[in-house]
Amino acid sequence: MSLSDIWFVLFIVIVAGYLILDGFDMGVGILHLVVARSDEERRIVLNSIGPVWDGNEVWLVLAAGVLFAGFPLVYASLFSGFYLALTLVLLTLIVRAVSIEFRSKESGTRWRSAWDTVFGLSSLGLALLLGVAFGDIISGVPLDADGNIQVSLIALLSPFALLFGVTTVVMFAMHGGIYLSIKSEGELQARVRAWVPRIMAAFVVLLVALVVTLLVSDQQIATRYKRDIWLVVVPIAAIAALTWVWYMLRHGREFAAFVASSAVIGLLIISAGIGIYPNLLISTTNAAYNLTTTNASAADNTLGVMLIVAVIGMPFVILYTAGVYYFFRGKTRLDPHSY
Repeated sequence: MSLSDIWFVLFIVIVAGYLILDGFDMGVGILHLVVARSDEERRIVLNSIGPVWDGNEVWLVLAAGVLFAGFPLVYASLFSGFYLALTLVLLTLIVRAVSIEFRSKESGTRWRSAWDTVFGLSSLGLALLLGVAFGDIISGVPLDADGNIQVSLIALLSPFALLFGVTTVVMFAMHGGIYLSIKSEGELQARVRAWVPRIMAAFVVLLVALVVTLLVSDQQIATRYKRDIWLVVVPIAAIAALTWVWYMLRHGREFAAFVASSAVIGLLIISAGIGIYPNLLISTTNAAYNLTTTNASAADNTLGVMLIVAVIGMPFVILYTAGVYYFFRGKTRLDPHSY
């Protein structure tokens, strides 16, 4: 396996880590206005992710850094066509962070309700934008011979990309709902528990529609699995994990359900990575213009140095992440320093 292939695998793992971790706090935000009714309940929802939400976004920075240093042509091409879309993602991230920090700075009902709305809508918008972006990358983009993507923001909102985006929103809502059921109690927890099975059912329907669309449209990811049928073991594992989520929820084991939900997201991202490999960007203009692990990677010296840094640095990131979740385990309790 070449260094570029190793970094392709690591990139997929880092993206999966980001979507698992930031995915549940986006899901909590999506459910914020739905499940929390009083000011106290909304503060509990916010503080359930309070100690971890900013740390979760470190994984997004890692993913962007890997793309920039390891696959610079892909990074440049994405900004050539996705510049406005990526700017919207950045603005949504900023607005969402501001809403979390500002929400409880004043005690006025209008002030708090306004920031609650901003938090909920920005969480939903971020999940939708990320899902649409992944949908466009999987289905392919109009990439030319010079590595430029000539496409408008409206053109990026294809029916498939929108279906992918809505599926992502519902998936994160399910993931966040399971997390919130772990961190809450009383009437709020009962309300969340009532919503999670409905959201899960909607996710199953959307996921089936997404898979059928991929098979009918005969996109590269479907072609890859048809050609190498043994690879379907990974998507099947994702389906098994989803079944395990349902089973654990039925037996009131929310933590096990959350682990299984994390596995669902990770396995689905890995399935997508396997489906498009060795491509990072698929050209709908001409397959010869595809950016792959071979023609879009940095020099081996760069990839080698990056691997050394990753071997040294990644354990610290993982230990920090694990430590934060360990120290802030248990039910969410409000104190004078809470949001």
